[in-house]
Amino acid sequence: MRTRDLMMMELALGEARAAAAHGDAPIGAVVVHDGEVIARAHNRRECDQDPTAHAEMIALRQAAAALGRWRLAGCTLYVTLEPCAMCAGALVLARLDRLVYGCDDPKAGACGSVMDVIREPRLNHRVEEVRGVLAEECGRILKEFFQGCRV
Repeated sequence: MRTRDLMMMELALGEARAAAAHGDAPIGAVVVHDGEVIARAHNRRECDQDPTAHAEMIALRQAAAALGRWRLAGCTLYVTLEPCAMCAGALVLARLDRLVYGCDDPKAGACGSVMDVIREPRLNHRVEEVRGVLAEECGRILKEFFQGCRV
């Protein structure tokens, strides 16, 4: 595991904590281009009442705005939870180079857990993947959040 991946996942975890602070599922994302953070986001579905307001989607929009282009070649997305089908599809369509995520999502993960959108051979782009970076901590913040919702 690369030191940079650990550092960037720590930033994504900070974003996840921000989501939890306003009642959203604690998922955070960071986009890096040429070694610099160009986007940071967290889930805002509950806050914005928007089903597409996933951390990844918001971070991709911010990254595209920062670069002035929709193609995110040369970028890495760090996210605390394996992306869902919507987000994984957006990564492919954005031509993202690399995805680094924390914990697997056995219920909705679309990067190998339930389906594998980022490596679908019929699509025109593949995203390099690194999984399991700070997985225990990423999983713990989600577990604690949802346990608190059930109390």
